[in-house]
Amino acid sequence: MQFEFFKSPAPRVATEEFLSVNGARVPLRFVGNPRARRYVLRLRPDGTARVTVPRRGSVAEARRFVERNREWLAQQLKRLATLPARPQGWHAGQEILFRGELVKLEAGANAAGGFIQFADVSIPVTDATADVRTRVQKFLWNLAAQELPPRVFELAALLQLTVRRVTVRNQKSRWGSCSRRATISLNWRLIQTPASVRDYIILHELMHLREMNHSARFWREVEKVCPDYETAERWLKKHSSLLQ
Repeated sequence: MQFEFFKSPAPRVATEEFLSVNGARVPLRFVGNPRARRYVLRLRPDGTARVTVPRRGSVAEARRFVERNREWLAQQLKRLATLPARPQGWHAGQEILFRGELVKLEAGANAAGGFIQFADVSIPVTDATADVRTRVQKFLWNLAAQELPPRVFELAALLQLTVRRVTVRNQKSRWGSCSRRATISLNWRLIQTPASVRDYIILHELMHLREMNHSARFWREVEKVCPDYETAERWLKKHSSLLQ
């Protein structure tokens, strides 16, 4: 991933256009982030290039940043093309991640109707042979909303930090965030990760209560409370295609 600093006004709303890379028409989405200090270019699994525009940044400078990293983007597009396509729907027989493990969705029926089962979970559904992604994800989101906030408060107390509120959301491009008002927001998909990865993301956000940036000093704080954080980062990168 490439980074660079700029100093012009940041956009307030997301804008989108297209970029031609080796003959491919790549959707290019610019998203302003007042907390960001660097331009960041990412290629999402759906083939969209997402550019974070930092505070005091501009779309014009972001375009030049993308142009300088066109070769990196071409390499990532080539890599993406070699990955096996993942089905959009979730059906019985398919594997999903749950608490860091691949588990198979299994269809069943009982007197009350159909159900989908995985690990120790059983979810009633109208038709267990249909696409159950929406139903299963709703269950996982609700489970995350029950489990993640208590864990945040538990870790915050151990670190003598004050968290005022925790929300669990359907974030598309980040695992968590921390506001200056001490509100922690987490992605419900953390319920699909191992406990160590979940805790790393929580600790990462908690450290923003000490450093509201991603400076070297911030990462030193992260390393103090989570010495093995790079292992968690690698796990997330390796399994990113399964966490969509």
